[in-house]
Amino acid sequence: MPKPLCFILMPFGRKPGGRCGTIDFDAVYESLIKPAIEAAELEPIRADEEYVGGVIHKPMFERLILCDYAVADLTAANANVFYELGVRHAVRPHSTVLLFAEEVGQLPFDVAPLRALPYRLTAAGRPARAAADCQTLTQRLMDARKADIDSPLYQLVNGYPDVDHTKTDVFRELVEYSARMKTKLAGARRTGIDAVRAVEREIGNLADAESGVVIDLFLSYRAVSGWHDMIRLEKQMPRPLAATVMVQEQLGLALNRDGRGEEAEQVLRQLIERRGPSSETYGILGRVYKDRWEAALKAGQQFLARGLLDKAIEAYLSGFEADWRDAYPGVNAITLMELCDPPDPRRSSLQPVVRYAVERRVAAGERDYWDHATLLEIAVLQNNEDGVGEHLARAVAAMREGWEGESTRRNLRLIREARQRRSETAGWIEGIEQTIENAETQRP
Repeated sequence: MPKPLCFILMPFGRKPGGRCGTIDFDAVYESLIKPAIEAAELEPIRADEEYVGGVIHKPMFERLILCDYAVADLTAANANVFYELGVRHAVRPHSTVLLFAEEVGQLPFDVAPLRALPYRLTAAGRPARAAADCQTLTQRLMDARKADIDSPLYQLVNGYPDVDHTKTDVFRELVEYSARMKTKLAGARRTGIDAVRAVEREIGNLADAESGVVIDLFLSYRAVSGWHDMIRLEKQMPRPLAATVMVQEQLGLALNRDGRGEEAEQVLRQLIERRGPSSETYGILGRVYKDRWEAALKAGQQFLARGLLDKAIEAYLSGFEADWRDAYPGVNAITLMELCDPPDPRRSSLQPVVRYAVERRVAAGERDYWDHATLLEIAVLQNNEDGVGEHLARAVAAMREGWEGESTRRNLRLIREARQRRSETAGWIEGIEQTIENAETQRP
């Protein structure tokens, strides 16, 4: 009797792979995926063998649709693999197993709800624990015989693929309801935390609410500094939504602002371990260490403070290295280097890199408050009093939420105080702080 077919969706050859430099996908296939499939008594068919001139053709679609099982390696976020996975999920409710290499950058969506299997690579980009990962993958394939639904479409859209006009009518009503709720939340953010809580009561059970509305509510509490409410809301969210990267990052931010820095660190560290390095996650983690550094400094714990300052700098540097286009962790690293005694000499070489990153965003038309605030902060770090005015004006005009200005003022205060301790002229920075504080109180 012929064995059931298992289609493999993965890149082939050697491809760039984050900290590994390059990943040997052929080695991953030969030493991990292929033997795992064969141990599960399935017949492997690799996707790349079906390409002709880079075109996804008829045999490819036939295998995606008709193979009893499929394994998709999401490592390096290959566009072809994701396209093929979308086709597979659209036509097969079950028997698709996902895996990805750990510490090879972030995937473009959160795979946690999809139960993707992580595997490790060596510095040479080959499987580091092939035998153990192979055994786990074999077990996943054997479990797939139970026909549990693993396609998000079949899991989340009731009755898919038989979606009739009554379902679309209900969907239209949900869209209109979501728009109304988001409009109310926008008004509540301008009024204050009690108004946001009133909208939450109107929304009712979060399990029945549209995900976009829940996220908007979550971020509305952030806008009014409702840190405790954010923490409470995360616990009430449906687990797949609560497990997403954005929610977990913002939970870390809220825990830290609520005075629960150690819990925040744990949430963010777990997120990095699960999803890989990210400029946003490391940026928030750097803030956690920065807050703990300042608390230790005020308590007179000098050695602890220095250790926490070093951890904050390294977290921000890791965030900037994860994505050179994101200047936020970069400028925070430079600022904290300025606070060292003596100042960290690395700041001089890092400043032009961070400045270039944010200038490219501004030139591309993607500018927001943080871009102008970053250029303002760099001007202050460079003692460029003449260049401050333009960036300050644009920053206060682009300010959306009060906590944004508070974050910038805090950095400027830390720079001013560090320079004053070194008997440097820094009084002019206080006027910038006052301008930003005035803008916070005058926001509509």
